[in-house]
Amino acid sequence: MNDLYVSRRHVLGAGGLLVLFSIASPLLADQAGGGEGGAGPSVLRPDLAGSLRSSPRLESWIQISPDGHTTVFSGKAELGQGIRTALLQVAAEELDMRPDQIDFITADTRRTPDEGLTAGSHSMMDGGTALANAAANVRMLLTREAAKMWNIGQNQVSTNGDGHVIAADGRKLPYGLLAARLSLTAEAVANAPRRKPSQYRTVGRDLARVDIPAKVTGGEAYVQDLRLPGMLHARVVRGPSYGTRLTAPRIDEARTMPGVVAVIVKGTFIAVVARKEWQAIQAMRVAQQSAFTREIAQLPVAQGVHALRSLPAKEIQVLDNRSAPKLSTRSVSGTFSRPWYSHGSIGPSCAVAWAKDGELTLWSHSQGVFDMHRAVAELVGLPPEEVRCIHSPSAGCYGQNGADDVTAEAGIIAMALPGHPIRLQWMREQEFGWEPCGCAMVTKVEAAIGPDHKIVHWDYDVWSNSHNNRPVHAGGYAVAQQVVPSFEMQESKPIPMPEGDGDRNANPLYALDNMNIRYHFVPEMPLRVSALRSLGAHLNIYTLESMMDDLAIEAGIDPLDFRLAHMKDNRARDVMIEATRKFGWANRPEGDGRRGCGLAFAQYKNIGAYCALAMEIEVERETGVITVHRVTAAVDAGQPVNPDGIRNQVEGGIIQSLSWAMLEEVTYDESKRTSFDWGSYPILRFDQIPRSIDVHVMNRLGEPFLGAGETAQGPASAALANAIRDAIGVRLREMPLTPKKVKGAIGFMA
Repeated sequence: MNDLYVSRRHVLGAGGLLVLFSIASPLLADQAGGGEGGAGPSVLRPDLAGSLRSSPRLESWIQISPDGHTTVFSGKAELGQGIRTALLQVAAEELDMRPDQIDFITADTRRTPDEGLTAGSHSMMDGGTALANAAANVRMLLTREAAKMWNIGQNQVSTNGDGHVIAADGRKLPYGLLAARLSLTAEAVANAPRRKPSQYRTVGRDLARVDIPAKVTGGEAYVQDLRLPGMLHARVVRGPSYGTRLTAPRIDEARTMPGVVAVIVKGTFIAVVARKEWQAIQAMRVAQQSAFTREIAQLPVAQGVHALRSLPAKEIQVLDNRSAPKLSTRSVSGTFSRPWYSHGSIGPSCAVAWAKDGELTLWSHSQGVFDMHRAVAELVGLPPEEVRCIHSPSAGCYGQNGADDVTAEAGIIAMALPGHPIRLQWMREQEFGWEPCGCAMVTKVEAAIGPDHKIVHWDYDVWSNSHNNRPVHAGGYAVAQQVVPSFEMQESKPIPMPEGDGDRNANPLYALDNMNIRYHFVPEMPLRVSALRSLGAHLNIYTLESMMDDLAIEAGIDPLDFRLAHMKDNRARDVMIEATRKFGWANRPEGDGRRGCGLAFAQYKNIGAYCALAMEIEVERETGVITVHRVTAAVDAGQPVNPDGIRNQVEGGIIQSLSWAMLEEVTYDESKRTSFDWGSYPILRFDQIPRSIDVHVMNRLGEPFLGAGETAQGPASAALANAIRDAIGVRLREMPLTPKKVKGAIGFMA
């Protein structure tokens, strides 16, 4: 975990190449984190690459002390996706040092550059690109200084991979000595010479994950593990799910229980604080013995997700390339949907807060610590510079689970008990009941092919929310409407394309004529919602790729050939061909009522990584249970930094997407959510995952980084649906594709 404090005086006194973050004046808004969260840090140098545009000073990224000790700073957070390792490799490569020579600090609002959110598959695209160019700039300055000392040309010096500059005659100088001669306050220059990809020592190799050892040996790996002197434990007392309030909490009884230090009451927000965690839990259980009432509109039990189509919405034209109508011979139409999802984090959200000497320090597993330190400052009434937020990992989430809310609540409790570190953890049922859900969605599509079997008509509607309600102001937290005085609820706003939100990937990468694509943005959803991995791309790709298969069937053409006939992007074609070649698509077993194979493709957001995958499944007709026998994927993420890390991301994405598609659904009655545990909210278990997953990473040497963290979400669910269609001859359009639905479809066909 990042150090608690570092003083400016200490760093300045060390000499050498300094790395201190300076807050820049706002000039031009940028879409950090794919447009999620706040507007992102201001762009100061649009000529630079990645996050360097907003933090161009090299001292914001790299510190080399006179003894050679090197520290690299990144505003991106390690969420379990392995980004800490990949970014370390990038910095080591362009500095031309060994990774073990570098200390790597991430996502600390007092120490690292503000790179906005760690979201939207932008960590490599923005953060990795910035680090590569910052390190290349620093290496350029070091070699220039060495050449100056030796009085030789800069083209006569090079680096040796372990922190030394070397001359052609064998002389060498350590980076620390050279750094001590430099006063680096300059900004980066564009196009500093990068290392040649053919000479890479670190990038492109499967470096072992640096975050794994502590996680598997019981080390201090997660925010839940953090222990500070005099720390107290807290639990929140609340109704069963968001929008409910306890009518008569037993606060007085909780106050008298053993170990209870305080009961914090601010409006309808109630928290118990005790010396031991179990004491806090016991007090919470007593205080929570109360009836509850729902304070907002009832939930749409009868209509379910299709209630979205009747809610107030703003229509956004995503794409319209309609021209004169063309002759059509076959048409396909359908309505698709997905439910509200939980993030399903294995560990409930947790945060530690410490109010001390007029400052508030927060340890949080939020993906947006920079937005958080500003929003929490507003919530507790402190200037933003007096609130420090340090990212500390927790259970995986990929989106906004309870991490932001639990941190804000910990901050409120800590401000009420200054001097005491406060550890607040939600209970399992609170995580399921109060976290923002992944957005439900509905799509409706009509498409047709002409005599040449090409698509001649594509009419598409999608109903959803922005998937983008991460707190950027105090009003973004659930507690903000509970405290007195309260804060106005944060307004939900759509993310512009090409990033998009509910309309993400609604615009096909395929070359199609006569497209009319509309996004019905629903600002107020029945359930509390925010970001979940891939946002709207999941259902949009599911719909698009299901339709591509159905249209191929209507045309009597193999699904792969049909896709290739409509695809002009050569990298997209390459991943489709590679995935199907590795899978053995040409010789795949034919659908026979039980076995089936499916194919799907997407380029995430049409600007990120390319992913194609093929899948073989088996349906047990008597029960509707699906077994996924094998999945083969090909991924083009640009220059692969850590190929095994990319494989990890895609494998995990496939499993999570299949879990969404087959099992997951937030349930509710009119007054509350009702899925509070793993029994009522099932996820894929180990005996349900695919029997084999093979991920093939395309080697795009020297190409720009493309984010791969979310690239498999849409194609995996779509390939499953296509495999089911191939197996049983029925198109299933409403997720989750439960055994009951599958068996019902088989019975319908019979």
